[in-house]
Amino acid sequence: MMGGMLIRNAVHDDWPHMWRFMQPIVKAGETFTWDPDISEEDARANWLHEPGTGRTLVAIDGDGAIVGTAEIHRNQAGPGSHVANAGFMVDPAHEGRGVGRALVNRVLEAARVDGYRAMQFNAVVETNTHAVALWQSIGFEIMATIPEAFLHPLKGYVGLHVMYRRLMGVRS
Repeated sequence: MMGGMLIRNAVHDDWPHMWRFMQPIVKAGETFTWDPDISEEDARANWLHEPGTGRTLVAIDGDGAIVGTAEIHRNQAGPGSHVANAGFMVDPAHEGRGVGRALVNRVLEAARVDGYRAMQFNAVVETNTHAVALWQSIGFEIMATIPEAFLHPLKGYVGLHVMYRRLMGVRS
């Protein structure tokens, strides 16, 4: 339990509870690079990792509700497989309650256990200021910003940050 919240590996039966809040987040097209009209089947295939290909976690509140999820996988294959990548979604009804911070801390711990040396986020939308601030507060650095790489539905073309954090020899 992290701050009254349980974070555990996801199981297939968790999917409907995760998709309940993931689908509107993706559909909004403001923070995630998935096609806003992605099918549930494709989203599930992208997010729920089979053993050996990554991990999927869920955050469960004191009432037993799934309020957030994260997934972790190799950023690249072969000689780049020692760097992890991850994605996070928090139920908007539970934003600002530490769910994202608890998930990222658990993901960093899992990445270290799995032997990753670093974590890289390839596409953090620059207008997602809450996420950018959270990642920076946990030690991620903006390595580059790709100008106009994301078409935000309200703000037009905005940048995507590439963010990075060492894992080995660093404690969160």
